[in-house]
Amino acid sequence: MQFNLADLFESVVDKIPEKEALVVRGQGRWTYRALDHEANRLAHFLLARGVGVGDHVGMHMYNGSEYVIAVLAALKIRAVPININYRYLADELRYLYNDADLVAVVVDTEFGERLQAIAADTPKLRTVISVGGPIPGAIAYEDAIRDQSPDRDDLLPHGPRSAGDLYIIYTGGTTGMPKGVMWRHEDIFFAGMAGGRPYGEPMKDPSEIADGIDPSAGQLATFPVAPLMHGAAQLATFISFNMGQKVVLNRRFDAHEVLRTVAEEKANVISMVGDAMGRPLAEALAGPLAGTDVSSLIVISSAGAILSETVREQLQSLLPAVLIRDNFGSTESGFNGDAAAGSGPARGMRFTVNERTTVFLDEERRPAAPGDGKVGHVAQHGHVPLGYYNDPAKSAEAFFEHDGRRWVLLGDLGTLEADGSVSVLGRGSQCINTGGEKVFPEEVEAVLKSHPDVFDAIVAGAPDELFGNRVAAVIQLRAETASASLTDADLEEFCKSRLSGYKVPRLLVRVADMRRSPSGKPDYPWAKELVARAAGAYRQHR
Repeated sequence: MQFNLADLFESVVDKIPEKEALVVRGQGRWTYRALDHEANRLAHFLLARGVGVGDHVGMHMYNGSEYVIAVLAALKIRAVPININYRYLADELRYLYNDADLVAVVVDTEFGERLQAIAADTPKLRTVISVGGPIPGAIAYEDAIRDQSPDRDDLLPHGPRSAGDLYIIYTGGTTGMPKGVMWRHEDIFFAGMAGGRPYGEPMKDPSEIADGIDPSAGQLATFPVAPLMHGAAQLATFISFNMGQKVVLNRRFDAHEVLRTVAEEKANVISMVGDAMGRPLAEALAGPLAGTDVSSLIVISSAGAILSETVREQLQSLLPAVLIRDNFGSTESGFNGDAAAGSGPARGMRFTVNERTTVFLDEERRPAAPGDGKVGHVAQHGHVPLGYYNDPAKSAEAFFEHDGRRWVLLGDLGTLEADGSVSVLGRGSQCINTGGEKVFPEEVEAVLKSHPDVFDAIVAGAPDELFGNRVAAVIQLRAETASASLTDADLEEFCKSRLSGYKVPRLLVRVADMRRSPSGKPDYPWAKELVARAAGAYRQHR
């Protein structure tokens, strides 16, 4: 056996077949054996439809058992699961379906019309499996698996699985069309799944996965509350399976339903994405769901976006016994480290990183020296992806060889501190240059969100004739104070007491609802468009 995700999962199934593997609130419960059997049935159906080694199978769904089962089924036959952002409309979907070379897709019926709108433009797509209702031209999920074998026999007609089988995660990031990050199974196991041991030394042999599980011991329950189409939720699910834990899912994120599910399932670990999920959870727990029994919680882990100091402190005050972790990483790197004590977007983010992570100085083409103060891209070596699928140009920008090792450059800029930690300044692609001064949106966003009347904020650069760009912000006030007398001048004064003058937003655009991705990432292109329009209107009325 190698470090192959399907092999590892099956080794856990064989060790604890009757333990619970998956619970989907409102849908059902699956033991490890039942989950394995259903994945085998779907795998046999895919094989019968001609899906083979290296073929790409799309997951166009909300969270649910079918999502998990479809991923496992694809991996079992050495196909490649492809995550699809369920908020995408026709143009984005047409691009992704074709860029990913999808030959099959498992799709929720809610997205049937969107799929129909692009079907004529996706010539490689041969098989559509519908979940939850009919879609013209599709086969219902229940019909697809009904007469298929639950056994693992004949799932590998083209040879055994390998550590080099592909796992692709499409990432939309904050700009441009989505890119498919190509991971070998072994690399993502070590870089994104902590080598099977999140709090210890990585495993050296695949057999250690099953050997490390005690069938007589109790189970922890991990609850990824972000969409499974987000890489962090996928990794959290596999980390849990590799440890023989129970995975708990809700169909979509709703703070009230999350807390009710924690109480019902006695969830121990919540995996979420930044303030977009942390703040609604904190406010629900402080308000309408105060008193909900969440005493089972041990860890709340944020990945994919950093918690602001305000939200972190709010959660910690409500849950003093819970360890709150800010994980640093990306789709291109997996897990890189944890936020150091006392750091935050407003005070400066500093991370204790693993031995594979450092700062690479692009112009000098070398890693930074500890404490040299030079700004470069946060980078990782060792277990890194092969590149971006179908995009050699972007692959050449982000992935490279140096001193005989494979490297990937993350989008974040930072400095390497004397103690080996990394101070992260922010995403280089979102940095605002205003009169020669560089402003990273994350710092300003954290200050705005610390105002008691501001619920959410996204900071972007607005065109300015004198400075090139000025700092601007899209803000969402709390519903109960949205009609109050809070003025732009009030917020400006609030920021002046906490930020250098050039970082203070000089233009504010108020919205009733903030636009973020389903995983909670800021929609910077949308914010830039709003502040650019507002800046234009301001110039016209001067």
